[in-house]
Amino acid sequence: MSRQGKDLAAVIPIEDLLLPDRLAREETERLDVEDARAALQEASEKGSIPLRELMRKLGDSRWDTLLLE
Repeated sequence: MSRQGKDLAAVIPIEDLLLPDRLAREETERLDVEDARAALQEASEKGSIPLRELMRKLGDSRWDTLLLE
């Protein structure tokens, strides 16, 4: 639709309207999976420690009771 030679609006299928949001969401999910795989690979290569042990190393005993539950 136009007025005085200028485009004002377009009639498009709802699927086309929602496409950019869907593509952005899918890309975010793809990046999240990629990051998770990289984190798992790093943990496999470098090793990991339980959260309880980390908190003890950091001197935060508040976590002891929370993690025992």
